[in-house]
Formats: sequence, structure tokens, C-alpha cells
Amino acid sequence: MSSAIDLKTRIFIAGHQGMVGSAIMRKLKKEGFKNIITASRSELDLCNQGAVKKFFETNLIDYVVIAAAKVGGILANTNYPVEFLSENLSIQNNLITQSYKSGIKELLFLGSSCIYPKNSKQPMHESELLSGHLQPNNEPYAIAKIAGIKLCESYNREYGTDYRSVMPTNLYGPNDNYHKENSHVMPALIRRFHEAKINNEDIVSVWGTGSPRREFLHVDDMADACLHIMKIPKEQFEEFVEPMVSHINVGCGEEITISNLAELIKKVTSFKGGIVFDDSYPDGVDKKLLDVSKLKDMGWSYKISLEEGLKNTYEWYANHPFRE
Repeated sequence: MSSAIDLKTRIFIAGHQGMVGSAIMRKLKKEGFKNIITASRSELDLCNQGAVKKFFETNLIDYVVIAAAKVGGILANTNYPVEFLSENLSIQNNLITQSYKSGIKELLFLGSSCIYPKNSKQPMHESELLSGHLQPNNEPYAIAKIAGIKLCESYNREYGTDYRSVMPTNLYGPNDNYHKENSHVMPALIRRFHEAKINNEDIVSVWGTGSPRREFLHVDDMADACLHIMKIPKEQFEEFVEPMVSHINVGCGEEITISNLAELIKKVTSFKGGIVFDDSYPDGVDKKLLDVSKLKDMGWSYKISLEEGLKNTYEWYANHPFRE
């Protein structure tokens, strides 16, 4: 069986300037892929159906990677539910539908582990999807991502396309969103500890109790996993999935408490003060660990340790401290 893609494949990365998209682009270039197609937000509004149609008609594309999305942490999801639902639905619907209309048979859709119910069995297997109620504070975003998975599945079932979906755990690394309030836990803590250090503050306040456990994967490992999945021939890939459970979890299979994460970031940033936990802010779910056995059966596992990845990420952030 031949590979699903080769170095001549013309790959469009939607969202190439974001954390995941930029990591995938770096990985593809490192592996020798030359025909990488991109468009900035100013060049292409992915929420505009007509603009997406015109872009596909004027570019020769063989493979589409959907890394574009509106993303954010608990507070952002709570404050902007309309935007998280409507914008993500528009982006993925436009890209997936236009891919089919343009005759593109292969596509990779990036989702999120928040697609799983709040009371999922741990670790969360792919079969847990739609087995219960979602976590309320990010339900709109999760619903959009579930719709993307099911749209890919539906095109595969009805039209025989090869549209694959990957569900990453919590990601971190270069080009993340480090907004003070609207970012995810990892970049928010990196910024908070860094600013406390340079401002000679005595205390860093961490939202929540610190007791929830989370899984974290460096974005370069995520990019490596994506390319690994993209390269698997269709016949072989279909041996690992089912028509109604076709998505693949991507993670490291290990977890850490938020309190221990804070201590590790304190160490990496060389902050000398103390840590307090503010339980007036919500924790989110108590435990969130992906079952990555299916991905391991496909021959992939993570390579970058959490401490190594944090050092790499903090070095990047220290040189880009005001990125929002």
C-alpha cells in the first residue's frame, strides 16, 4: 500500500499562524514537503463561504489540514458562547464542504478533548463521544467540534472520502495564546509566573483549587502525530476506526495536578515567591485524561517530556512576552 501523502502533495494548512497550524507547518517543512499552501486572516476569511470557495477554485490543493478555530480557556468560553459556537461551525463547515466540492479526497480535522462528556470514564476512549452531558462552560465549543467530526464521518460514509479527525489533549508550546484572561491554563500560568518574576512580586495567584488533573502534550509532538496519521494509507487507517467512531485521540497518556503544574512552572521560570489558589474561580472537570491506546497501536507515542517542553516553551515566551 502506498502512503496517503508524499512530498509532492499540495497541502493547505488552514490556521497556519496559530499554535497547532504553525507546528504542523514546521514539521512538514522539516520533512521536506515543498507545496504548502497558506493564507493569513487578512487574505482569507474562513467564515466567509464565498471567499473560501474562491480560494479553493484558484489554488491547486490535494490535502486540507483544518487547524483554524476560535479557541480559549474557561473564562473565554463562558463569556463568548455565541462566538465559540457560530465561528467554529462556519470555519469547519466552509472548509469541509468546499473540500468535497473541489474534489479533495483527503483532509485532517483537528478537534479537542472537550468533546467528551464531563462524567466520561477515565481515561477517555474514543467511544465515549456522545455518551453523556458535556461540561457546561465549554459546551458551545465542544458542540462545534463534535459537528466537525460528524461532518467528516458523514462525507466518508456517503461519498467515500478520507476525512480524518484527531482529538488532541491540552496542548502547549510556541505561538500559543498568552492572554491574561482568555488563554488556557498552561500559557496563562507561564505569563503569570514570568510577570511576577520580572516585577519582583511575592505571590502568584492560581485560579481554582489546584486539585484537578490534566494531561498536556507539546505542540511539536502533536504535529508529529498528525503527520504520522496523515501518512497512514486509507485501507490501513480504516482497520483502526469505525464509520461512527472514526476520530483518534492524541495525547501522552499521563496527567498532572494543576498545583503540581504550577510548581513546575515556578521552577522553570525561576520565580522565587509563593503560590496561592483562588477557589472563587471554577476548576472545570476533576480529571481529564485521554485513552491513547488506539494511537499507540498505530505506532506513535509522545517524545517530549513535560519539563523539557515547558523549558522550550518558556524560552520562546520570554522572547515574545506580549503575544495575546
